[in-house]
Amino acid sequence: MSELCSAGILGTGHYAPEKILSNADLERMVDTSDEWIRTRTGIETRHIASRSETTSDLCVKAALPALEMAGLTADDIDYIIVATASPDYVVPSTACMVQDKLGCKHAGAMDISAGCSGYIYAVALASNLVKAGMYKHILIIGAEILSRLVNWQDRSTCILFGDGAGAAVIGKVEDGYGLLASDLGSDGSLGKILNIPASGVAELVTHRAIDSGRIYIHMEGPEVFKAAVRHMGATTLKTLKAAGITKEDINMFIAHQANNRIIQAIAKRLALPQDHMYVNVNRYGNTSAASVGIALDEVVRAGRVKHGDYVLLTGFGAGLTWGCDVMRWM
Repeated sequence: MSELCSAGILGTGHYAPEKILSNADLERMVDTSDEWIRTRTGIETRHIASRSETTSDLCVKAALPALEMAGLTADDIDYIIVATASPDYVVPSTACMVQDKLGCKHAGAMDISAGCSGYIYAVALASNLVKAGMYKHILIIGAEILSRLVNWQDRSTCILFGDGAGAAVIGKVEDGYGLLASDLGSDGSLGKILNIPASGVAELVTHRAIDSGRIYIHMEGPEVFKAAVRHMGATTLKTLKAAGITKEDINMFIAHQANNRIIQAIAKRLALPQDHMYVNVNRYGNTSAASVGIALDEVVRAGRVKHGDYVLLTGFGAGLTWGCDVMRWM
């Protein structure tokens, strides 16, 4: 058996729809206020997909700059992983739609469903497939159009979510760089605190489900908050230990952009310096599986991640799921 190689991110990209929905816009839609939203979430604006855009469309627009940065074409991609909770269809997978639209003629494709942890899961899965020698270049994308899955009369959830996509190309890198360690976890007993009740075969989409709002995102905010802070903190420490580094070594810390209060609570629990954290939830809202990928692309393109830097990605999401990836940047 050949020795495992090192694998990491060769290029990143992201896309956010043109339409921007501000807190002032929401004030005219539901009983809320800009001050209430900012104070409790840190969100100021979010991007909303047009009716003509699908999740796979967002994926393609995020993938193209990632391929360009990696210096690759669609023909170079061996496999596509799309992390999403808002697929184009249940069947076929959104990844297959992306394979067709990009023209990745030689690529396998699949979706993964890990809620807002999806991008974290995809980085770990793709990197280890490359390390094992199964594939050379894997395109991963976290993408969501959650604006079509929220109840716009429910002020507790509609203020939170936005649409977008974050992409990366995973491939072989120099030894000692790329993904150093990952940790992926779940607790299905907490699934009901963040779910869409009528969204599968357990509870069918009926007129009653539509009228009662059970086809939309349901979230028990306080319980999700507590679980998020607890599990993201724990998975971060576990992954740092596995990577053989400390939190003081981290040059860039990117957490799932769900709520600024959650991000700050994690920073306080881990005693992380503010200048090592990246926050963009104010501009995008919670884009679920897309959030970490969008944030990572922004810091990379802004030059805030340099050769040799240690980058940590962590997230939590519906399932409940959580995870962390620690990498050394090429």
